Amino acid sequence: MTSAMDLPPIHSGKVRDIYEVDSDLLLMVTSDRISAFDVVMAEPIPDKGRVLTAMSTFWFGLLSDVVPGHLVATSPDEVDSHLNSLSAGLPPDRVGRTMLCRKAEMLPIECIVRGYITGSAWKEYTASGTMHGTTLPVGLLEASQLPEPVFTPSTKADEGHDINISFEQAVDLIGRDLAERSREVALECYLRGARWAAERGIIIADTKFEMGLVDGELVLADEVLTPDSSRFWPADTWAPGATPPSFDKQPVRDYLDGLDWDKQAPPPPLPDEVVAATSSRYIEAYERITGLSFGDWPGVAAYGAPT
Repeated sequence: MTSAMDLPPIHSGKVRDIYEVDSDLLLMVTSDRISAFDVVMAEPIPDKGRVLTAMSTFWFGLLSDVVPGHLVATSPDEVDSHLNSLSAGLPPDRVGRTMLCRKAEMLPIECIVRGYITGSAWKEYTASGTMHGTTLPVGLLEASQLPEPVFTPSTKADEGHDINISFEQAVDLIGRDLAERSREVALECYLRGARWAAERGIIIADTKFEMGLVDGELVLADEVLTPDSSRFWPADTWAPGATPPSFDKQPVRDYLDGLDWDKQAPPPPLPDEVVAATSSRYIEAYERITGLSFGDWPGVAAYGAPT
């Protein structure tokens, strides 16, 4: 039997590898690779790919009444049932990190929603008092909660950084009807997710949604409300005026910031304790958000340990 990974590759990104199953379906495999400052580190983060897959699967289900998702299956049996017709089995090291998805015509914008001002939005505000070109109230502090969540789209860059754009610029790219529908869906998904997380002691400061069209219908795609696509802050450490530590690659960023490194490839090696601390943060975020044990997710040999 040939391997599922012998399927035609379509794309290999910093974290995900995508393969074509047939004219309608894709396999999205989430690796344990981690990047910082747009550079992929040499050391993988154990089970990071499974955490991102598990968390996205959870949110696809929770948000299905807001917008359909492109996810078809993540369970090994369901994925194999599709692949067996192609005589292509799922390798053991891909179990729990593979999503079978419908092909979508992806929108050329990132659907970003901000509930708190941080990151590039904070930099713009300190320089001009605006966020994506829109004037904000005077006197906001870093990490302040915005009066209400705001849809702030950006471009998708093949290389380098995405560029923040206004809503009207998004309209120019995808048309008014689709831009307004994307904004409506993104805001509702953020609000639903933020309320859910808040009840579990986590602030979702902002997030990036990917959306596309399947048979003309808008769908949620790629990863959803994960530590890689969102800023998760512990609620008990948040206060306006400083950005709290996040449930993601913060240990990696902190370590690299303390080095004399020019933020260009090749990256410096990561110590074992930084790798372990980062893995623990991802797992904790999943378990706090979902209330589930990560050890029960397919492919996890033991709690927090990769296969």
